[in-house]
Amino acid sequence: MPITSSRPVAPPRPRPSARRALPWLLGLLFAVLTWQVVSEGPLARADERLGRALIERDGLSAFLADLGNAEVALPVLAAAAGWAAVRGRRAGRARWWTPPAVAAGAAVAVPLVVTPLQALIARPGPPPMAPETGFYPSGHTATAVVLYGVAALLLLPWLRRRAARLAVVLLWAALVAGTAVGLVRHGYHWPLDVMGSLTAGGAVLTARTGGPAAPPDARAAP
Repeated sequence: MPITSSRPVAPPRPRPSARRALPWLLGLLFAVLTWQVVSEGPLARADERLGRALIERDGLSAFLADLGNAEVALPVLAAAAGWAAVRGRRAGRARWWTPPAVAAGAAVAVPLVVTPLQALIARPGPPPMAPETGFYPSGHTATAVVLYGVAALLLLPWLRRRAARLAVVLLWAALVAGTAVGLVRHGYHWPLDVMGSLTAGGAVLTARTGGPAAPPDARAAP
């Protein structure tokens, strides 16, 4: 009977040069999008025309948009952090409590960063939300990107099989994409509101994984 190790397995990582450049590229794209929104540039005007054309308020779009609610994302993050902490403690890791701390930090950081930006930029919302302001960047998208992303990063090092790791990454992508589509289709946000949070959240996740580090001798199962 094969013996399975309780040690975490390091997920595959991109090449160091690409990994260093990606957060900067995403951050630059966020800056460009923000500039266009603030200055009401041509990209922002085209964005509003596209947003109006895409609105289709139905039950599916509402359901997808709700995936970005903190009430939905927080339990997922808490479950992932708790599971990673239990695995770490069973494996004898000295800092087994790191996953819950990282999860709590992510949950607090999202509204602390997004809410002031929304108030400062004060972008009006799509027609269903008018005349309210404070829609850029999208808080629901940021919640989905960061909270589900941190949950995935906390799980990945403990999954031995590539199929399981791929499934977690694909599930994260599906949750984020579903949230983004739902927000735009239901008229909760303009497309650039969503894109702004996607780029900013992606920059944060690629700059610092936040997951528990795997020991140097960890190996993925075939």
